[in-house]
Amino acid sequence: MDRIVEQLAGLPDVAEVLSMPALQAGFPEVLTDVTTLQSSVRWVHVSDSPRVAALLDGGELLLSTGAGWPGDAEGLSALASELADAGVAGIVLELGTRFTVTPPAFVAACRRFRVALISLEREVKFVAVTEAVHRRIIAGQLDALQQRQQLHELFTTLSLRGAPADVIVRETARALDAGVVLENLAHEVVAADARTVDDAGLLDGWAARSRRITDGREQGWILVPVEGRGIRWGSLLVAPGAPHPAGRTTVLEQAATALALARLADGDGAWELLSQRRLLASLLEQQHATTADAQARLEASGFPVRGRRLQALVVDAASPSSAEMVLAAIEDTEPAARSISAVFDGGAVILLSFPAGASVSDAAARRIASGLDDAGGLAVGAASDSLAELLDSLPAVRALARRLPPGGFRRVDDRPLARLVNALHGDHRLQEHSERMLGPLIRYDQDSGGDLLAVLSALVQHPGSRTAAAAASHLSRSVFYQRLTLIGDLLDADLEDGETLAALHLALSAYTATSR
Repeated sequence: MDRIVEQLAGLPDVAEVLSMPALQAGFPEVLTDVTTLQSSVRWVHVSDSPRVAALLDGGELLLSTGAGWPGDAEGLSALASELADAGVAGIVLELGTRFTVTPPAFVAACRRFRVALISLEREVKFVAVTEAVHRRIIAGQLDALQQRQQLHELFTTLSLRGAPADVIVRETARALDAGVVLENLAHEVVAADARTVDDAGLLDGWAARSRRITDGREQGWILVPVEGRGIRWGSLLVAPGAPHPAGRTTVLEQAATALALARLADGDGAWELLSQRRLLASLLEQQHATTADAQARLEASGFPVRGRRLQALVVDAASPSSAEMVLAAIEDTEPAARSISAVFDGGAVILLSFPAGASVSDAAARRIASGLDDAGGLAVGAASDSLAELLDSLPAVRALARRLPPGGFRRVDDRPLARLVNALHGDHRLQEHSERMLGPLIRYDQDSGGDLLAVLSALVQHPGSRTAAAAASHLSRSVFYQRLTLIGDLLDADLEDGETLAALHLALSAYTATSR
């Protein structure tokens, strides 16, 4: 059915034709359900013959006075049936020549067969109607050709530039002004653009919805395969929306061709890497409007959230191979775990979804950390029972990973101050505290290219040993002490005082969390 409708794209429907002055002059009356007026008009045919159905190819608007039509109810019902079988777009019957009123039997039959039927109380010039409709059809087809050319240029340009799948999906959604989804053969979302709805509205329960669409049990969606060289990789789908002059299926097919070319160029695994990186980037940068949107995207991509235990791992100074090693170790320990991962700013971020009650054990974490070689240490976030908790924990896990030595392992739960800062990161009072305590040092470092913040950070990390603090800041003891004197002067603070150091440690933690 979608294919038939799309072949008629760019054509007027019966309702539009009915609004034309040439037909309005006859005082038209719609005698069937208004939904029948949505049929596309491919051409106009004028005939009074009772055998006119044999001359139609489908999509015609029939104009008639009924002069040659049968007068009995059975004959009129048969005529309506034949016209419906021929695919007529609608019937306009001018009263006065053959019938003074529209025959009830014909009206009933048109309603039964869902064929648009309009009566005209006054005589109109059928030639004027034909000319007006045909001008509109030709203009629509010209517009459709121009739109197809523009689409061809758009998707050709994207292909030549090597645009990734999510960019092609985004441009497709913009062209159609409707939600577009690229999925793999497992009905997992590779890329999506919700366009006019939120992510949750488009993607919630996606796997089940996709199967309903494929089976024809959810109407209005259009689906085209993404394939090349005899291999099908997935499908491109568009949600119900307004017609497109070039045809919604035509737009989708051109986009699918661009996606197939990109897949051939990028090779196997490209979709999975793209999906995970874009998804994690949106979570880390908080690009989702609501937690429900983020959850819908995760689950649509094959990462289960509901009823699961969620946890974040971060490895600093990591490569994709480091992330793969971590995932392989997790799979050996907990085969039921699901994961997504990507490398950002030199750190591998890994999200894990476990069955309820499970999480990364200390033994597994130590074994993973010991195998990281030249990568950084392993930071393990708190096990969370909701996505909101997991998202809140990510900044603290990433910050902790940057402080760990190669091969080291530590849990965020072991750092109560980091947990506190993470819980209060949106509180303006914490931000004000950080700015008030550290403002002079921040301005000094910015103006002179200094390292006072780094020196202060080393001090609060090693409050019991200034020798260790100097070593951590890579400065000699004498230079380190000179920096501390300058810090004390700028802040007008006693760096020997425990409460002052605690306040500075809190301010530094808050500043680090907000400046990443």
